[in-house]
Amino acid sequence: MSISFNSSLAVGCLWAIVLAAAACTPKRIPPMTVTDLLEDRVKLDGVLIKCNRDLANARLDLDCINARIAVERLASKSEAGEEAKRSAEFERAREQLRLQQDKARRQYDANTKVDVYHLPLIPVDPAPAPRNPDPPVVGQANQ
Repeated sequence: MSISFNSSLAVGCLWAIVLAAAACTPKRIPPMTVTDLLEDRVKLDGVLIKCNRDLANARLDLDCINARIAVERLASKSEAGEEAKRSAEFERAREQLRLQQDKARRQYDANTKVDVYHLPLIPVDPAPAPRNPDPPVVGQANQ
């Protein structure tokens, strides 16, 4: 019995050591998702700093891959914002140009437009009276 007791004691101690070692190992932290990194810029910066320090492991590390994807998405959003800003600036400039052209057109029209109510009057000779085919005879009355 002593052999079986010693062997079971050894096996029990071995299991205790294995369980203690398993309990002491830190839990594996799941990699951060792209949306987590997009929401928290501080985490994104931290992950990028970690990835830039260890370039050899950065290509295979999921955190680094997700961080690079998040940076690309942020860049595309900022490019879209800049494009919208440029478009708005273009529209503003175009509206100002249109207003300037309208003002110049109104000034030109005001200077060249003929006001028919203030034109000088030109005397027109009256139309000649129609001639009678029969000239009046002295002493006779026209009928």
